[in-house]
Amino acid sequence: MWPGPYGTLGSRKYLIASLDQSLRRMGVDYVDIFYHHRPDPDTPLEETMGALDQIVRQGKALYVGISQYQPAEAERAANILRSLGTPLLIHQPRYNMFDRWVEGGLLEVLENQGVGAIAFSPLEQGILTDKYLNGLPEDSRIVKDGRYLQKEKLTPELMGKVRQLNEIAKGRGAVAGANGHRLASERPTHYHSTGRCQQAEANAGQYRDVEKPAF
Repeated sequence: MWPGPYGTLGSRKYLIASLDQSLRRMGVDYVDIFYHHRPDPDTPLEETMGALDQIVRQGKALYVGISQYQPAEAERAANILRSLGTPLLIHQPRYNMFDRWVEGGLLEVLENQGVGAIAFSPLEQGILTDKYLNGLPEDSRIVKDGRYLQKEKLTPELMGKVRQLNEIAKGRGAVAGANGHRLASERPTHYHSTGRCQQAEANAGQYRDVEKPAF
């Protein structure tokens, strides 16, 4: 991203230029997946998807994905890419127990289109763990970088819900936050990411001999 009319969003110029810059920084010839991270209301979807198709044909990415597209937009994007001969591989939506907008039609669209999904923020930036139950840790994102999560969001009402969810997880013999990861893995085409190795190791045990919750 950079200042100016073509420094963000979904124009052909921005997508191709930003990937070229990323490849130079990483010192590689191509990436496995290149995402368009959010819809651009000022650029025709045909131009954005055409740029993704061009990126694959140029050998700069093996596959392409999108992020935060609403159901109708995601369906159009998948259809455009299919017509160009570059299938849409994956969609990256925000999805967690406090933000379940994808259940309003997006998951059905992705399943019908044969597109996978990888949720970001499945633990609501740590809120759905026990991280903030006893204050604000010095190494937490809310203290070190308040751009995406502000302490004002941790209201007594919200944290009361988090405590109840953590008690449910403990009662099932799972780690704090297991409910959130379970929700983000319900569909066969749905995956989720974790930011730290310690978090991945701690959460891996949730799938072993633990009763599946009904959310």
